[in-house]
Amino acid sequence: MTAFDDDKPTPRGELTLQIVPLPSDTNPNGDVFAGWLVKQMDIAAATMAGRISQGRNATVAMDRMEFLSPLRVGSQVGCYCEVVEIGRSSMKLRVEVWTRDRTAKHPRKVTEGMFVYVAIDEHGRIREVPEQNL
Repeated sequence: MTAFDDDKPTPRGELTLQIVPLPSDTNPNGDVFAGWLVKQMDIAAATMAGRISQGRNATVAMDRMEFLSPLRVGSQVGCYCEVVEIGRSSMKLRVEVWTRDRTAKHPRKVTEGMFVYVAIDEHGRIREVPEQNL
C-alpha cells in the first residue's frame, strides 16, 4: 500500500476462504460468535499452511486478536492469508478478515490475527517444511 492508498484500505494477502455466517452462528443478541470467526480464520490459515507444508500441519499458536467491528449475519466474509515467516518446521501466517455487508459498497476490516503451524507427518510427529520456490 502506498501513501496514495491510505484512504482506501485493502486486505493484505491471498483470499483463502470466503463464507457467509448464518443465523445459527449467532449469540442470543444476534451477533456472530467470535469463536465462529476464529474457527474460520484457523481453517483459512490451515489451508495455506497445508499448501506450504505439502501435507498435514497442526496449529500451535494464535496471537492476540482485536475485533474492530461486529460481524453481521448474511455478510460476505473473506479470510486473507499472508505468509510472515517459514522456519524449518513452522509457518507463521497473518490472517485478516474483511466483510462486505449486503447493503455496503465497500468492505471493512473485522479483525486480524497471527497463526503458527508446524508441519507434521502421518504419525503426528514434527517434520521439515519442504523448501519453497519463491
